[in-house]
Amino acid sequence: MLKERARLLNLSVFLLDLALVAVAFVAAHWLRSGVLPRLAHDAFPGHLLPLSEYLPLLPVALAIWGGLLLHSDAYRSHRTEPLLREAWSIVRLSGAALVIFTLVLYALRFDEQVLEDDRVSRAWLALFGLLTFLLLLGEKIVLRTASRWVRSRGYNYRTLLIVGSGPGAAAIARSIQAHDYWGFQLLGCIAVEGQQPASVAGVPVLGQPQDIPRLLQEHVVDDVIFAVGRKELGEMENLVLALEEQGIRTLFALNFFPHSLARVELSEIDGVPLLTFSTAPTNLLLLLMKRLLDVSLAALVLLLSLPVILGVALAIKLTSGGSVLFRQTRCGLNGRRFVLYKFRTMVEDAERRRTELLHLNEMDGPVFKVRNDPRVTRLGRLLRRFSLDELPQLWNVLRGDMSLVGPRPPIPEEVAQYERWQRRRLSMKPGLTCLWQIGGRNGVPFRSWIELDLEYIDSWSLLLDLKILLKTVPVVLSGRGAS
Repeated sequence: MLKERARLLNLSVFLLDLALVAVAFVAAHWLRSGVLPRLAHDAFPGHLLPLSEYLPLLPVALAIWGGLLLHSDAYRSHRTEPLLREAWSIVRLSGAALVIFTLVLYALRFDEQVLEDDRVSRAWLALFGLLTFLLLLGEKIVLRTASRWVRSRGYNYRTLLIVGSGPGAAAIARSIQAHDYWGFQLLGCIAVEGQQPASVAGVPVLGQPQDIPRLLQEHVVDDVIFAVGRKELGEMENLVLALEEQGIRTLFALNFFPHSLARVELSEIDGVPLLTFSTAPTNLLLLLMKRLLDVSLAALVLLLSLPVILGVALAIKLTSGGSVLFRQTRCGLNGRRFVLYKFRTMVEDAERRRTELLHLNEMDGPVFKVRNDPRVTRLGRLLRRFSLDELPQLWNVLRGDMSLVGPRPPIPEEVAQYERWQRRRLSMKPGLTCLWQIGGRNGVPFRSWIELDLEYIDSWSLLLDLKILLKTVPVVLSGRGAS
């Protein structure tokens, strides 16, 4: 009954979401066509074509927003999820939907001339995306506030039984008791760790695992949370199957590795559930947006800098002869090897002469840096100072070997000397710039360099990438920290 009610509620919310998308669609047309021209005629002259000309696009918008909503976590239980996290998920979903909708419009041959004729107004498109986000977010806030108000007064609750009496069970019990608006009512705990205490975090202990069938007969139990160790959990297979047969939802506290840095996700392979521990970003939608940003910006910069690239290539050829490009094997994502391209800034036999200069290395750890490297040509010093030698790496970005932002790609010989914890910097695709680049470049000690890379991985977001890219520009132009 509870499951059927939850499905009906989710369907109702989904239909309400689609209705709000349609409202935003029409409201955006009304604002652009009737309101904005009166408020700012110079910026928004004239009126749009009638709404009837736009309505054929409404099913496309509903399909895109509806598809993303269904494939997101929008319709699972949000009892224990912070509001800010749910709001951020709406931001990401709305942004992705608007981008896809815009691309579909262009794919449907709404070319530049059509857009200039205001058949599909850019202002309308922006208003539509903004209103959709605001309406969906407002709806979630209202629903959450109303449901929490109802739950805090003892309605719409779920009765829980906790299997476990150790620290993990106590932590769960305290969290549930501190958040009455989650709508959970604790029936009690089941002792499994030897001695049976009278209570766990103020929650009565009702018996041992063999008493659970009796408790299910005497009380209403919606959910059973297993907060036990790996050994005890392996011994409770029959109990879990019995709960499954009775339609009682089971939850498992999977803090088997309490000191783990990794985020935990649940996935599956051919129906087999898998518990995933990952310290690197795994959100496919955000990673796709990062890739789109990489490709678009790299292609744009390559196009704009083409005269500079040709000039640098010619200057290298005239001043030192030999090859224009320097090719070197580097380690990319999870150690994948690829060929990195740079403009040659050293003499032709630089790699052979490296062993002669090892005693001049100014960096600690498995990194080789010499401030006044005698192998660097006069032109090479100028190129390095303003990072012009790294322009060919934009090709590595387009190929997918690298990203615009990420840990710098090391050579295999350096990776072979990494300590175990340092290898985690390979868990994200390498980039042209990162936190160490804007924090001092070659003046950063190796350990701090690695720590900055790990900080980037742990706190990665598209906004962080944009901030790093913006801060990189003045650092490169000033030549600060380069060698």
